[in-house]
Amino acid sequence: MDRRITGDRFFKAAVAVIAASALVILVATLIVLASRSILVFQTFGFNFITGTSWNAVLGREAYGVLPYIQGTLVTSAIALLIGVPLSLGIAIFLAEMCPKKIRTPLNYLVELLAAVPSVIYGLWGLFVLRFWVLDYIQIPLNKYLGWIPVFSGTPFGLDVFTASIILAIMIIPTVASVSREVITAVPDSIREGAYSIGATKWEVIRNWVLSYGKSGIFGAIILGLGRAVGETMAVTMVIGNAVGPNAMFTSLFSPGQTLPSLIANGYIDSQTPLETSAYVGAALVLIIISIIINVIAYLMVTRLLKVKGGAVE
Repeated sequence: MDRRITGDRFFKAAVAVIAASALVILVATLIVLASRSILVFQTFGFNFITGTSWNAVLGREAYGVLPYIQGTLVTSAIALLIGVPLSLGIAIFLAEMCPKKIRTPLNYLVELLAAVPSVIYGLWGLFVLRFWVLDYIQIPLNKYLGWIPVFSGTPFGLDVFTASIILAIMIIPTVASVSREVITAVPDSIREGAYSIGATKWEVIRNWVLSYGKSGIFGAIILGLGRAVGETMAVTMVIGNAVGPNAMFTSLFSPGQTLPSLIANGYIDSQTPLETSAYVGAALVLIIISIIINVIAYLMVTRLLKVKGGAVE
C-alpha cells in the first residue's frame, strides 16, 4: 500500500511538472522577446504599435508595425470566411453522408493535406494559383466592383487577396479534420430522436448535430485561426511584401505584409541593434495577438456558448 501511494504521488508530481512546462515555455518566450525588444519600445514607445512607417536607413530609422498587424488580421479573417464553410461542408459529408467505401481514403487525403509543408503551398500559389485568382476572380471583381475601395487598384496576383486564399486552403485540413471528429462523436441517440419526430437529414444536422458539437467546432475554427495568424512561408511568397511608409492598404488587390512575413523577410539581414530589436518587437506583438485571440475564444466558449468542461449547458 505504501508503494502504491508513493507511486501515485510520483505520478501526480510528474504529470503536474509536464503540464506546467507549457506555461514555463510561454513565460520564458515572452521574457526573451520582451527583453530583446526593449530598445525599440524605449525609442518609439507606443508609436511602435501605431506607427505606419518602417524605415531601416541608418540615421533615419523609424519602425511601426500597424500595417503588418492589419495584414495579419485581414488575411486571417478572409481565410476564415472562405475556409470555414468549406471545412464544415467536408466534415459533414465525411461524417454523415459519405459512402463507407470511400470514407477512409478521403479521411486520409484530408489529413494528408495538413502535412504538406507550407513552402509547397507557397510555390503552388506563386506559380499556379496566383494566375487563376488573377484571371477568374480579381480582374472580374475589379472590372465590375472596382468602385468599391476593397476591390480597387490594379490586380496583379501577388497581394493580400491571394495570400488570404492560400491561408484558407491551408486551414481547411485542420478545421475539417477536427470538425469531423466532433460530428462523429455526437451520440447516435441525438440523431435517432430527431428522426423520430420527422426531421429531415438537413434539419438533423443543422439543429441537432451541429448544435450539440458547437463547442468542438468552434475550437476547430480557433485552431485554424491560429495557423492562419502564424503562417509564414506561404504568405511571404504570395502577399507582395510591401514595406516602407505606405504599407497600409485599403484594397485587397494591393501588396501587403503580415507580421510573420515581415520577420521572415528582414530579421536575418537586420544591420543595427535598433532594427533587430524592431523585428523582435514585431514577434512580441504577434505572440500577444495570438494570446488575445485564444483568451477571447475561451470567453466566447464559456460565456456565449455556455460550455464548461466540454458540456453544453
